[in-house]
Amino acid sequence: MHPSILFTALLSGPILVTAPSAALAQHAAHHPSVAPERATPYAGMQGRDIKALSPQQVADLREGKGMSLALAAELNGFPGPSHVLELADALGLSAEQRARTQQLLEQMKAQARTLGAEVIAAEGRLDALFKEHRVSRDNLLAATLQVANAQGQLRAAHLEYHLSMSELLTARQIAVYNQLRGY
Repeated sequence: MHPSILFTALLSGPILVTAPSAALAQHAAHHPSVAPERATPYAGMQGRDIKALSPQQVADLREGKGMSLALAAELNGFPGPSHVLELADALGLSAEQRARTQQLLEQMKAQARTLGAEVIAAEGRLDALFKEHRVSRDNLLAATLQVANAQGQLRAAHLEYHLSMSELLTARQIAVYNQLRGY
């Protein structure tokens, strides 16, 4: 820096001096009570029972909630039973359609709770492999495929009930549903 520029900078106000990141990291390592300057997005998640699932996700899986798993259907004109029942009057559901939709919703919830429990269990097994330091290249793929399979079955179940609903409703009812839902 040119000396006249440096002199002008000194006269114009305080200069902020920053320490290199390595120095801060070394300081934090020797002084653990010093909080990190910025927490990572994962800070606090290490206390979860299953690290990959929030308590809300676990609750939703246990309750058989949709968790946006059927968006491919929902946003492409295949209504879900829960929302159809919410809009039953506006859709002009017949007594038969209403009863069948209620039946589909109950079946979907029961199946989703069972499959949700499988997702929780598979995630728990994967988490345990890491927590207990038993993970290896041999068991890692099998454990992640079990999670993926459980998640895939749960998603397919939700999507299947959207397909069933589209077969139960008329084209006009589906159009009204989409309009009421803002699609």
